Amino acid sequence: MSDAWLLADGEPIADAMVLSHPEQLARLREACPAAAHTAVLAGDPCFDRLLDARPYRDRFRRALGLRAGQRLIVLNSTWNPASLFGDGGDDLLPSLLPRLTGELPADDYRLAAVLHPNIWHGHGPGQVRAWLERARRGGLALLDPLTEWRQALLAADLVIGDHGSVTYYAAALGTPVLLGAAPLDGLDPASPVAGFVRTAPRLDPIRPLRPQLDSAVDDHRPHPGPAELTTSVPGKSAALLRALFHGLIGIPEPDAPALLDPLPLPDHTPPRHTTSLRVLTRLLGPYEVALRRHAEPSYEPEEPDEPEGGAPVQAHLAAHEDTADREAVAAADVIFRHGAADDPRLGPPAAWCAEVLTRHPQCALAVYVDAPGACTVRTRTGVTLTLTADASAADPAALASALFACLSAGTAPHSLIAHGLTVRTARARHRVTVAPAKDGGGSAG
Repeated sequence: MSDAWLLADGEPIADAMVLSHPEQLARLREACPAAAHTAVLAGDPCFDRLLDARPYRDRFRRALGLRAGQRLIVLNSTWNPASLFGDGGDDLLPSLLPRLTGELPADDYRLAAVLHPNIWHGHGPGQVRAWLERARRGGLALLDPLTEWRQALLAADLVIGDHGSVTYYAAALGTPVLLGAAPLDGLDPASPVAGFVRTAPRLDPIRPLRPQLDSAVDDHRPHPGPAELTTSVPGKSAALLRALFHGLIGIPEPDAPALLDPLPLPDHTPPRHTTSLRVLTRLLGPYEVALRRHAEPSYEPEEPDEPEGGAPVQAHLAAHEDTADREAVAAADVIFRHGAADDPRLGPPAAWCAEVLTRHPQCALAVYVDAPGACTVRTRTGVTLTLTADASAADPAALASALFACLSAGTAPHSLIAHGLTVRTARARHRVTVAPAKDGGGSAG
């Protein structure tokens, strides 16, 4: 808000300047009195759409493939050299993302990134994807910055961002926020955004990440400023804006109510890990396993919690069949893929499993995931089973890794068929039914 931006030859460049809150009008009167008479308080249609879509949070979470016990971490960067993805600072986001996908257990966290449209335009989609390729292989979702970012904010458990408007909207919704970049240059010191940047909690990239994220969620107290100052007329922007526009044009308003388009339900985009996964398992009993999977961790991950009587942690390597590192696939104990059961390119799930075991002698368990809560598995000894859980349970490939841990410890398949399997991730307990595969061949031993 300054003469340089708002005036031309001493006169306002706009007939009407839409503001969302009276505090903006007070700053406008101080910064550029000659334009103050053009101000119209008409709310924030973007924020109104967010408020209206709040009841559909669970649907947006399911669209992003969130499963029971998972937390969604949304990383957001505006377009600025000092932003989270800035080219004039420390390039924090490209280096942070592989750490997040490696340090955070894949079945306890879902990661998504929202980058300002100018980042995509300035660097080009190919370059942006290349910079973030390792994180994408580790399960990161790169969301459309025009059509999906609002739904991601509503679905998020935590937003890591900067001084951009998306981060501020997250705080206004009451979502926990950590600032990965917090520049004050270029912000009006008296503005609510500047006040928020000065006081919001920071992410320390030097310290371990997971404790900071969990603390930000578990100890969260909503920041009052953004919620109060984003709009003074929540839910009323459509009517106010239409009245303004028709008044400027000089025509009467229609009789129909003024409405905003509801946020659309995004396409289903579950996480896809096309990289090797370090899988840590601990047997809690013959039919119960605690499990953590980490995508290409740079150091040995934290072990699952050890309850009284728990067995030592065991580790194995799991890999998606399409993992680019073919040596990792060849060395994997568990090889998996996701696809339709009737995909003619792959054959029936049991046939695909048998083919994988033939092609990869090191592999001990092949896993074909053909539904949100189901998969077919085949052991090196020829036993073919189906695992079935609730659709919101952990990734069936994770459940198969838990099965592998039980089989490796000597639990017989027929016992698992009789008793079932329980899989524990950090914040959820998943009950799994084990059954002989139909037309799968082999014995249930």
